[in-house]
Amino acid sequence: MELRTQRLLLRPWRRGDEAALVAHANHRDVWINLADIFPHPYREADAHEWIGRVEADESGSLHLAIVRGEEPVGGIGVVRLLGIDRFTGNLGYWLGPTAWGHGYATEAVRALADYAFGETDLERLQARVYEWNPASCRVLEKAGFTQEACLRRAAFKDGRLIDVWLYSRVRG
Repeated sequence: MELRTQRLLLRPWRRGDEAALVAHANHRDVWINLADIFPHPYREADAHEWIGRVEADESGSLHLAIVRGEEPVGGIGVVRLLGIDRFTGNLGYWLGPTAWGHGYATEAVRALADYAFGETDLERLQARVYEWNPASCRVLEKAGFTQEACLRRAAFKDGRLIDVWLYSRVRG
């Protein structure tokens, strides 16, 4: 599955993306805003492991490269929750610093959210944003998400407990 926007291509990660993945992911400023499954420093072995994992994923989750021109500059995905939450997907995204400030994140989030609501049975997308990342809040708001809550002291990142903002967008 591939999604084209005005300036980007969202497509599955594939072998051969490792060098670009390392070049754009291996920044503390990227790691600081992501879950701990995303390592820092980000090495070629991490890229190989990630691509292998998403190639083998049969859960129905989406793990896509954000491609500008011919090169992946970030990633975006939706992981479907289970059980009573099975109609909810956790949305996550990141861009390497060279791609910041151009509106690419908003463009990618809009495209993936529209796809999720148009082509799957998901009723809700949600995203978590760490307290020090207001730029990500703006991305989500521009893509039609609404802040639902501040989860106080809900995450431990970079040696401290921090607040997490919960954003959502629902079908319709």
